[in-house]
Amino acid sequence: MDTRLFDLKQMARFDTAPQRIPVYTSDKSLGAMWCLEPGQEVFLHQHPNADDVWICLEGDAGLYFGGAGKDVPIRAGMAILARAGEVHGMRNTGKERFVFVGIAAPVPVETEKL
Repeated sequence: MDTRLFDLKQMARFDTAPQRIPVYTSDKSLGAMWCLEPGQEVFLHQHPNADDVWICLEGDAGLYFGGAGKDVPIRAGMAILARAGEVHGMRNTGKERFVFVGIAAPVPVETEKL
């Protein structure tokens, strides 16, 4: 079971730059946790070959960049889907830390930074 259970609170870490913490990788998907201090952001990017679902776990205010000027407020308790090829990124606009888990499939996941 130790390869199926993940203590996200224990894995979380924060620094002067956004932190991407690998959670797991399987032959079909991967999971990573992002930990952002206020003002930090996940760069604008796309995955031409994979869907990417973000599940917001902690944070009072974020701004999800959906590409083409489609910015949406996000917070803990929300989930967001970026289908393959859809531009996405985010900024922690709140006063608290922001944490989300991204699940992407299929692997290997290509990432194009914009």
